[in-house]
Amino acid sequence: MWLIVGLGNPGREYENTRHNIGFDALDALAEAAKADAFREKFSAVYARGRIDGDDVVLLKPQTYMNLSGQSVQPAAAFFKVAPENVIALHDELDLPFADVRLKKGGGHAGHNGLRDIIARMGPEFVRVRLGIGKPPPGFKGDTADYVLGRFDAVERAMLPDVVKKAVQMVTDVITLGTTPAMNRHHAKPKAPPKAPKAP
Repeated sequence: MWLIVGLGNPGREYENTRHNIGFDALDALAEAAKADAFREKFSAVYARGRIDGDDVVLLKPQTYMNLSGQSVQPAAAFFKVAPENVIALHDELDLPFADVRLKKGGGHAGHNGLRDIIARMGPEFVRVRLGIGKPPPGFKGDTADYVLGRFDAVERAMLPDVVKKAVQMVTDVITLGTTPAMNRHHAKPKAPPKAPKAP
C-alpha cells in the first residue's frame, strides 16, 4: 500500500496556481491509477486506485498548505502506510519550471507543507519536486505572490508534460523502488568516448 499526497490549497481562488501543482499532478495520477471518486476524510479528499498491481491511496489535504501534516499523518496511520511508502508531490522554488526531481528524506527547504508533514511524521517520505522556478527579474511582489500566482501561457502549455513526468516518476518508485527510480530519472548521460589521438 502506498499513500500519494498532492500538496496544495483548497478553494477555487487557488486553482491553477503554482503552489497547487501538486494537486494537478495528483489529478493526473488518479486518472493513470483508474482511481475511484474522491471522497472526504482525514481533513482531505481521497481516492483509491492501483498502479501496476499495487494499491494506492491518493490524498489532497484540504487543511491549507501550512497544515498538510494534519491530514497526511492520520491518513498514513489509518491505512498503515510506513513513511517510506508516502510520496508527496509538491511545488519547488529551487528548481526551474518543468524540472521534476525525486528525493527521499531530508529537510523542508522552507516549504511549509513539507515542514508540517515532517513535524508530524518525520522526514523519511519520498518527494516528487515539481519545479516552478523563482520569481523573474522585475517581478512586482514578494515570493508568496509569485507562488500563489497563476502559470503564464507558456507554462500552461507545458504543464501536461510536467505532470506526466511526475506520474511516471511515481509509477517507477512503486514498481522499481525509490533508489532505482532516482537512478533512472537522474542519471547523468555518459559522455561520448573520446576520439583516439592521431599517431
